[in-house]
Amino acid sequence: MKTIAELEAKLAQPSEALVKDIAAIDGDIMLLGIGGKMGPSLARLAQNALKEAGVSKKIYGASRFSDKELKAELEADGIETIKVDLLNDNELQQLPDVKNVIYMAGNKFGTTGNEHFTWAMNAYLPGRVAEKYRNSRIVVFSTGNVYPLTPVLSGGATESTPPGANGEYGMSCLGRERVFESFSHRYDIPMAIYRLNYAIDLRYGVLLEIAKSVKAGLPVDVSMGHFNVVWQGDANEWAIRCLNVCSTPPAVFNMSGPETLSMRWVAHEFAKRLGTEANIVGQEADTALLSNCSKAHKTFGYPRVSTLQMIDWIAEWVDQGGQTWNKPTHFQEREGKY
Repeated sequence: MKTIAELEAKLAQPSEALVKDIAAIDGDIMLLGIGGKMGPSLARLAQNALKEAGVSKKIYGASRFSDKELKAELEADGIETIKVDLLNDNELQQLPDVKNVIYMAGNKFGTTGNEHFTWAMNAYLPGRVAEKYRNSRIVVFSTGNVYPLTPVLSGGATESTPPGANGEYGMSCLGRERVFESFSHRYDIPMAIYRLNYAIDLRYGVLLEIAKSVKAGLPVDVSMGHFNVVWQGDANEWAIRCLNVCSTPPAVFNMSGPETLSMRWVAHEFAKRLGTEANIVGQEADTALLSNCSKAHKTFGYPRVSTLQMIDWIAEWVDQGGQTWNKPTHFQEREGKY
């Protein structure tokens, strides 16, 4: 992939499993918080899957849409966009009623020093949304940050691992889950909790950050020495397919790739492809933020895009100076301060 258009086309390419599953979903789909990193490509993927399935359903996308160009682009792709401040209850209540909601709204970066807004977005708003869409099924985007750091040799936290969020961002995300869970019990709302870390695009993500450091000859600190990643196209697909496995109480899924990746190994792999040496500093800690995603892989299958394929694509993208977003993951953070 050498252009943004090629990347977007790849991200919007549905699998046969998605086409089959989306055809089985009853009703239209609302994406709340479509303006984030994953929302636009998820909407396009859903739209293409509907076309291939030959079924007529609307895809709605609600966001503040501070980027007016994105709103126009999504509308050109057939997405019905709605400009809304979800924290404004009057505007929230005016959103159309739909049978399927994918909840992607939230706040992470800038939490430190602005904790009150993070808690409002991540733990107050979910209650208002659950009241509004109490007659829908809801897929709730969450994060592996609700877990504590786990021993690398353990294989990562499973869905049965007790939460142990480190820092206010992780705690507010656990608050999001608990509030949705409460309303699921109260109104018998079918839900799925989608604990993701970390999605990868050529324009952002853990692998891109490592590749850029290697190319620039910058130190690669391996203290947070291990991590999980998944191609954003696979992550988007699983989010849509989760609509068919919602339950009460909510079904919980860890979402990422199958490997526990070594940062040191990944840095050396990028160095090989970029014709340089990796400048490794630090020593790997015995613990890391890791998720065991066996349950998701049993339910949805393994990712279609492998780790080595992602590394190949990103190395080429970085080498040719491809466009990137200034949206660091802060995956090295061990104290939960975002």
